[in-house]
Amino acid sequence: MSMYPQEIGPIPAETMRVARAAYPKGSLAMRLRDELGGLYQDEQFGSLFPSRGQPAEAPWRLAIVLVLQYVEGLTDRQAAEAVRGRIDWKYALGLELADPGFDASMLSEFRARLIAGHAEEQLLTAIVLATYDIQRKNDSLPPQLPCHLIPYNQIKSG
Repeated sequence: MSMYPQEIGPIPAETMRVARAAYPKGSLAMRLRDELGGLYQDEQFGSLFPSRGQPAEAPWRLAIVLVLQYVEGLTDRQAAEAVRGRIDWKYALGLELADPGFDASMLSEFRARLIAGHAEEQLLTAIVLATYDIQRKNDSLPPQLPCHLIPYNQIKSG
């Protein structure tokens, strides 16, 4: 599979309307999209895909699914079913309500690409830094990351 970067577009109007009606207070998946919408960009994962071949599912979507899958303790099959059937996940992924989703094997393939390309830390680092920034803006955390949360590649040697 090859990757053709896709922009993170707006949430379809009908998906937004139905999701807001179904979850008036929102859900974790919806807050993830609202507060961290551009957390992952396809370009971050460009090196994991060849330049030719059948187009892959948007890597930013797969990354969000992996995060939600982990938080909810779902198997690949359950996560793929959530993409197909859960309104709040469709909201988070910017999908039309009728979007059929993807096969569960896409998640294991993407996970294997992350590991083979030594890019798995990108998922964790991005979400840790983003959630820390949100909490810091709410004045609930100090202005600097505790040193055990600073990504290794950002530590400067003396």
